[in-house]
Amino acid sequence: MKLLIEEHDYPVESVNKLFPNIDELDPIDGMVRVNYVGYYYHAAEGESVFILPKVVLDATDGRVFGRHFPEEIIDLEADGSPLSKKEREFIYGLAVWVYRAIAVYREDCKTSGRDHTIIRHQNIVRQGKGRKRTANTYLDILLSLIDFAKQNRDWFMFVMKNIHSGFNKINWTRTIAKSQMVVQDEAPVYLDPVNKKRMVNFDEELLVIFFSILNYIHEEYGFPVEINVNYELLTGRRFEQYLNKGLGIRRLRQIKYKYFSDKALELWDLCFAFFEQSKQIRIASQMNEFLLAKNFNIVFETMIDELIGDHTFPDRLNKKQEDGKEVDHLFLWDSLTRARQPEEEKKGDHMTYYIGDSKYYKQKNRIGRESVAKQFTYARNVIQWNLNLFFGEDAEKSDRRETDFCLRDEVTEGYNVIPNFFISGMVPPDLNYRDHIEETRKKAKTHVSRQYVNRLFDRDTLLVTHYDVNFLFVLSLYARDNTMQKRQWRDKVRNIFRDKIRTELSRRYKFHAMRAKPGIDSDQWLKKHFADIIGKVFAPYTEDKGIIALALSDPNIRENEHDRDLIETENARVLALVDTAFDRQELPNLATDPRQLLPPPASMTTELPHIEGKFLTCLVRKEESGEDGRKNIAKLYQLFYNHEAEGATYVMLNMPGGDISEAKYLLPLIDNTIDGYYDIERISFGTRTKIMKDGQSIPNYPTLRIKVGAYHPLDRRYTEGIVPRMANQIWSYSQLRNVMTKSKGYGFIVDEENIVSEPETEYGALESTGSDYIECI
Repeated sequence: MKLLIEEHDYPVESVNKLFPNIDELDPIDGMVRVNYVGYYYHAAEGESVFILPKVVLDATDGRVFGRHFPEEIIDLEADGSPLSKKEREFIYGLAVWVYRAIAVYREDCKTSGRDHTIIRHQNIVRQGKGRKRTANTYLDILLSLIDFAKQNRDWFMFVMKNIHSGFNKINWTRTIAKSQMVVQDEAPVYLDPVNKKRMVNFDEELLVIFFSILNYIHEEYGFPVEINVNYELLTGRRFEQYLNKGLGIRRLRQIKYKYFSDKALELWDLCFAFFEQSKQIRIASQMNEFLLAKNFNIVFETMIDELIGDHTFPDRLNKKQEDGKEVDHLFLWDSLTRARQPEEEKKGDHMTYYIGDSKYYKQKNRIGRESVAKQFTYARNVIQWNLNLFFGEDAEKSDRRETDFCLRDEVTEGYNVIPNFFISGMVPPDLNYRDHIEETRKKAKTHVSRQYVNRLFDRDTLLVTHYDVNFLFVLSLYARDNTMQKRQWRDKVRNIFRDKIRTELSRRYKFHAMRAKPGIDSDQWLKKHFADIIGKVFAPYTEDKGIIALALSDPNIRENEHDRDLIETENARVLALVDTAFDRQELPNLATDPRQLLPPPASMTTELPHIEGKFLTCLVRKEESGEDGRKNIAKLYQLFYNHEAEGATYVMLNMPGGDISEAKYLLPLIDNTIDGYYDIERISFGTRTKIMKDGQSIPNYPTLRIKVGAYHPLDRRYTEGIVPRMANQIWSYSQLRNVMTKSKGYGFIVDEENIVSEPETEYGALESTGSDYIECI
C-alpha cells in the first residue's frame, strides 16, 4: 500500500510508477503535486494508493503528525518504516472515512442536481477468482464485504432455506414410542410431541458473523448495507470481543474446515481478513479503480455547511450576494445581545445572522488578509440587505415580510452584533475522533474592522473570530450520513459558536444593563445625549423594552498606555452621565438576563405615606457665582446631587412666600428634577448686604438659615413639569403629590388648593444677583 499527501511536492521518480500518465500532474523542476484526495488502485502495479487530505500536514515544517516527512512514509509496509503501529492503523481508518465522505458528497450532488465534476470515479473492487493481491488495506476489505453482500443475495437465500428445511416437524415414530397419549372424543391426543433435533449449523454461524460485520460497518462508518435476515446479530460488547479481543479470529479458525463450497470459503476469507486486516483475499483487479476528489476544499466546505448551515432563507436572502461574492455558511440563530431562557421559544426577534467561512488549510497555516477582508464584506452586505427590507426603496410591507427583526434599533440607533467566524480543520496530536472545538491557536485569533474604538453597536464595527474544529470528527460525522446525529450536532455547535463569541466580546468589552430612573423619559434622554452614547447602546430585550444594553471597551486589553488612559477617561464620563438618569447594573456577559438585576419599571401611580407639615422648595444651581464664590456653589450642588446635605446649613438668600413656620421639609430642585427631600431641623434668620442690579446695596437684608436634617428619597426621579420658578415656595403634601402626578403624565388632582403656583417672574430676577449657598463651617 502506498500513501501520498495532497498538494505535497514529491520527486517525480518516487511516484511515477503509481501514475501511468504522470504528465497530467504537471511536473515542475522534477517535482510533482497530487491535487486529489481519495482512493486509487493501480492495477498494473498491483498497488493500492491512499491520498490523504493536506490537513494532516504541518504548514511550518511539512511533517505528517508532526513527526514524519511525507517522502519517508510513501510505502506503508516497507521494512524500516518510521510509522508506529498506532499511526499505521490510524491511516487505514482515515482512508475509510475519506473514501466514505467523498462517496456521500458524490451522492448528495447527484440527488440535488449539483455539479460534481470534481469527483473522479471508476468501479469499486469486485471479488472473484482472479489472481490474488495483498488487500491489507482496511478500505479494500470493507468494500469487498459490502460488495459480496450485494452480489450474492440469491446464495444467502439458498443457504438459509436449506438450513431451516425440516425444522419443527414432529417425529411421529419417537412421539408414539415415548410420549404419553390420552383419548379425547375417541381420538388420540399426544401432549408432548417430539420435534426433530436442531443441530449446530456452521453455515448459519458464518452468516451471523458476516451480517454482524456488515451491521458494524453501517453503524460505525455509515456505509449503506442491506441485512434481510432475522438472525440475532453480534452487537455491542459481544462484537467488541470478536473485534478487539481476538475472539473473531479464533472462532473462524475453529469452523474453517466445515466449509467446502467456493462461496462459503470466499465468505470465510472476507470475514477472517476483516478481523485480521492483513489477509490475502481474491479480488478481481484487471482495471484501475478509484474514487478521487479534486479540490477537496469544496468537499470540506460542503461538509461544514451540511453540518452547521441553513439551506433555506427568508425574503430572498441568498448565500450568493448581489456583488457576486458567495458566503460559505449562513444561518439564523440566537442573538448575541440577548439571553434566551431555555424554556422560551425561539422567535425571530431573538435571532440574528451567523456568517462563517471554512478554511481548508495545512496545520498552523495563517488566514490571509484577503480572506479577512472578504468576511467583513459578507457581513456588510447582510446588514445592508436587512436594512433594505425595512427602510429601502423597495421595502417589504410588514404583512409580506418574512424577516421580523431589524439589525438596527430605532430607539438607540445602535446595530446588533453580527457573529462572524472562520472555521478550520485540525488533527489532534493524539489522533482522536472526539468532538472538539476551540479558539484557534494561531496568533491572530480575532480580526476587527471599525471606525471608532469604543463603539461596539456601530454599523462599522465588525469582528471575525477564528475557531478550529476536529477535522476527524467532522469527517466521520459527515461520512456516516446520519440525519439525527447531524441535527443534534448542528444545534450543539451553533450554541458553542454563540457562547464562544460572547466570551470573546466579554473579553473586549464591559457590558451593562440599564433602565431609566423614575421620572426619566429614556427616549428623550437618548436623543439629547446622542453624541455621547452613539454606538455604545442597543436595546435588544424585546420582553422588556425599557432595558438598554451599554457596551464600553475594556481599557485593560490595550497595550498602549495612552490608549488605555483615553478609554478609561471616556468610560468614566459616559458612566457618570448615564448614572444621572438610569439605574445601571454591570453584566458578567451578554448571556445574563438583566430583568432580575434591575429595579422593575415604575408603577403607574404614586403612593406616599401621609406626611404632616409642608415643603419648602429651593433651587440648587449648578453654574453660578454666589456671594461666597464659585467654590461654595459647587459644594452646594455636589452635596444635594449626591444626597449628602444632611448636617449642613443651607442659606436661602430670598425669602419665600407663605408661613415659614409650617415648613417641616426642604425640597431641592436639582437639574429640573426632584427625587427626595430633607427634614428641616431648625430655621433661623440672618442678614446680608443685598446688591441690586443697578449697583446699589441694601445692608441688613434678611436671609433664612436652614439646618438640614435626614434625607428621604421619593419612589423615583420626577422630571416633567419641574421648572426653576417653582423654587422658594411652600407646598402642602397634596401639592407635592399633584406635581408628581403631572410629572408622570397620567393626569393631575383637580383641586384648587392643590395647584402649585408659578411666579410670573423668574426666581431672583427682580433684584438679586446672588444665589443660595451652603455655609462653610
